Amino acid sequence: MAQVFILGAGTPTPTPARFGSAFAVRVGEEYLMFDCGPAATYKLVKAGIWPTKVDYLFFTHHHFDHDVDYPCFLLTRWDQSIGKENQLQVFGPTLTETITERILGEHGAFAHDWKARVNHPLSQRVYVNRGGVLPRKPPSVLARDVGPGLVHRGQSWQVNAAPAEHVQPWLDSLAYRLETPEGIIVFTGDTRPCRSVVELARGADMMLCMCWDDQERMDHDGESEGQTGTLGAAHMAQEAGVKKLVLVHIGPHLASHGPMEKGIGDVRRAYEGETIFAEELMSLRL
Repeated sequence: MAQVFILGAGTPTPTPARFGSAFAVRVGEEYLMFDCGPAATYKLVKAGIWPTKVDYLFFTHHHFDHDVDYPCFLLTRWDQSIGKENQLQVFGPTLTETITERILGEHGAFAHDWKARVNHPLSQRVYVNRGGVLPRKPPSVLARDVGPGLVHRGQSWQVNAAPAEHVQPWLDSLAYRLETPEGIIVFTGDTRPCRSVVELARGADMMLCMCWDDQERMDHDGESEGQTGTLGAAHMAQEAGVKKLVLVHIGPHLASHGPMEKGIGDVRRAYEGETIFAEELMSLRL
């Protein structure tokens, strides 16, 4: 059965309970990640998933709370490899290829690290003791800039994307629909309620939806543009016929008691399906 791991359920504002966006999904024996926000690699391990098991990573957009742990994930996955793992494939909107090259390329920000580990005798010994065979190869990642439509097909799953309306034209944003034998999971990423995301989520079994704050507070403070709040999430899920709505990207105010209870109540009055207020390291099954 497909299993979803909530690694990051927060925002750019760190709190003791939530920080940034990151999710992992197990489909059969394959692992996928969606976004790679603060401490995602550490939280992945806390969830019981070793980085070398993840072969696919999908970025919704390139705000730091969705991709700042990308260098850590890339380097950890490569460093812990023994050279027999599958090549990591990374997909995302514009800048995905550029950012990857700037991290791991021949003159990238961390080239000094992987070059030392490839060439120094101590690092070579650790690699061999781990099960690797010399010569140790530099990191190789297949990164692709993608847009709406079919993104990738796996052994028993496929991922499609649709535009998400967030902070264009400064950054492109995508929402993803993961279709598995057990059901359909949608990741909205950061977006305001919009037709493209509703259509992508049509009939989904689960939708992980941005939910920044109480809708009334957002409207009053002028923070509704480019973001989804409680009622926006509820209305999108209801219109799309989503069976289970998982609220993520939860801001500090909504995560506090009082606003949390009101927000959940508002969502449940507008949406007929099951509502889950996400906690980090929570595991969900379809």
